[in-house]
Amino acid sequence: MTAELLHPSVRRRLDEIGVEFEVMACDPELADTAAFVEAYGVPLDRSANTIVVASRGAEPTFVVCVLLATTSLDVNRVVRREMGVRKASFASADPVRALTGMEIGGVTPFGLPDGLPILVDSRVMDAPWIVLGGGNRSSKLKLAPEVLRRLPSVRVVEGLALVR
Repeated sequence: MTAELLHPSVRRRLDEIGVEFEVMACDPELADTAAFVEAYGVPLDRSANTIVVASRGAEPTFVVCVLLATTSLDVNRVVRREMGVRKASFASADPVRALTGMEIGGVTPFGLPDGLPILVDSRVMDAPWIVLGGGNRSSKLKLAPEVLRRLPSVRVVEGLALVR
């Protein structure tokens, strides 16, 4: 598949850091994890979700979290601690779009604004390959999780997510 399916900012970032990846076309109606893994035969433990979390308050701060689909983000304990805030929750669609330029179901850690913190659950790094959003709902990226370390604002966090 061609890289032209990817969101332009995602393509640019991948070119900048020079990593190997495969692009998978995706029906936008099947971009959400459960539908995607069922329709495309990707194992759930190789599908990684990219979730934007916002602090609560007048001027929210944001962090992006990457975790395997077999886990749940520990927002109330670990993510809040990592953000240094008292309250945090999943960001809704409009702030995610405004911050990243991407739609929920396609958000990826590649092509995000510079300086936006990216937290990666340590379990993600154990897989030989993962599938992430392509920056839109019509593409996915298949790559080695090790390439996430090439992004300047990535931190791998033990226990960021909990096994379901």
